[in-house]
This record gives sequence, structure tokens and C-alpha cells, in this order.
Amino acid sequence: MASWADVRRLVLALPETSETTGHGGTLAWSVRGKSFVWERPLRKADLAALGAAAPSGPILGVRTADLEMKEALLASDPRVFFTTPHFDGYPAVLVRLERIKVAALRAIVVESWLTRAPKRIAAEYEATRTT
Repeated sequence: MASWADVRRLVLALPETSETTGHGGTLAWSVRGKSFVWERPLRKADLAALGAAAPSGPILGVRTADLEMKEALLASDPRVFFTTPHFDGYPAVLVRLERIKVAALRAIVVESWLTRAPKRIAAEYEATRTT
């Protein structure tokens, strides 16, 4: 299953990405200043909302293209993808790193990057993937 080292390796392999450390020491990755994946420990409100279903372990926040993609991911594998009321109406899912395979993590990281990268950079990247 995936680790923070996998996240870092996959994200930083994408063009024009950068890593920052936010308040509390959490990691976040962005492309040209637009965040697309981040470390997201559960907060008190999250724990209260999730109750006994609250997962433990490392959690990655991932920006999705839209709310439909968010819902599709949540439905695809509830053991891996989940959300909290904090993200209601926002195109992002939470990922249990300990339950996602590295290949699936790569796919979701790339899709998230594509939603946030400038169109020209995304198009250049897509062109190299298909040739």
C-alpha cells in the first residue's frame, strides 16, 4: 500500500510541482501555486462527524475535477475514499493511504494535477503520455 514517500515521489515527478509545509507541519503539493494534494489529518469536527467510522492512519486530501468525480470516487471504493462534512460542496476526497495501491494513487494524483495545472502544461504532459 502507499506511503508519504510514494505521494512525494509521484507528485514531484509531475511538471512544475512544488512541496510546502503548512501550519502544524502538514505537507501540501501544488502546481504553479494551485494546491492539488495535501496531508489531511482528521480534525475534532471530522472525528465527531465520522464517529466510530473515523479511520486512523495517514490521510491524503485530493482535489477532484468536479463534484461528479468526487461522487464517483466515493462510490468506487469506500474502503479507500471518504469525505467529511468539511468538504461538502467542495470537489475533493480524502484517501486512506494505507488502503490504496500505488498504481491507483498515481492515477488519482495525475488526474488531480491535470485539473489544477495550466492548460498548456497539462496538454504538453498529456501529449508525452500518449506518444
